[in-house]
Amino acid sequence: MDEPSKNPEGLTAAQVAAYLDRIGAGRPGRSGAAELARLQEAHLDAVPFENLSIHLGEPVVLEPVALLEKIVDRRRGGFCYELNGAFAALLRALGYRVDLLAARVFAGAEPGPPFDHLALRVEADGSAWLVDVGFGRFTRRPLLLDERGEQHDPAGVFTILPSGTADDLDVSLDGEPQYRLERRPHPLADFVPTCWWQTTSPDSHFTRGTTCSRPTPDGGRITLTSTRATGGTRLLRTAPDGTRTEEPLAPDAALAAYRIHFDMPLDRLPKAP
Repeated sequence: MDEPSKNPEGLTAAQVAAYLDRIGAGRPGRSGAAELARLQEAHLDAVPFENLSIHLGEPVVLEPVALLEKIVDRRRGGFCYELNGAFAALLRALGYRVDLLAARVFAGAEPGPPFDHLALRVEADGSAWLVDVGFGRFTRRPLLLDERGEQHDPAGVFTILPSGTADDLDVSLDGEPQYRLERRPHPLADFVPTCWWQTTSPDSHFTRGTTCSRPTPDGGRITLTSTRATGGTRLLRTAPDGTRTEEPLAPDAALAAYRIHFDMPLDRLPKAP
């Protein structure tokens, strides 16, 4: 395997402190596995998975400074390239060795195109861990990359098994494949072309509607979404057992919902195409 990447971001002490404050986490005393798990859960709870920039006419820029400005300063979220790209910068600044890994998301029985997703390989306490804060409903805590048995997590039972294709690994949740993970590390710039496709192509599911989602303390999820087919914004509440309720929201109520549920002050609503 290639050598783990260095820390080109060079976050300042002030940037690290602001990021930790954004996710409600104290600075860990060491770069260990338990501390990594606490940071991942804090990030998932505080920073939503969202694609609103696409529908607000904002550029998605995969550079550490731009990612921190969006997620930390503007208190926004993002999707995989943004969330895991920014989290990698924080972890490196805290002393972790981090690689960016490309993944292909499963749609049915087959994985999608290369660089369809970005996940992290993080070294801590002598082990390599899969860390992912940018996949929506997924693992709450890091997974051991070299473990081939079941790994139990609050979100479900995960397995990481050889795919039979090259050196790739298939990551599954409760028996359902989620994505096929490459083990070769990449720089963030390698994800720019697919990120551009995801934000511009009419074939990308990200351009077809808006989503903003995060887990709730009881183990469920709360989501704001809109599509051309449904019209308007809907508030979705998913209970831990999977039961879901939907509530249509008027524009003023939708803007208030972004503030109340995501601490996200928007000056206008994102519009689905």
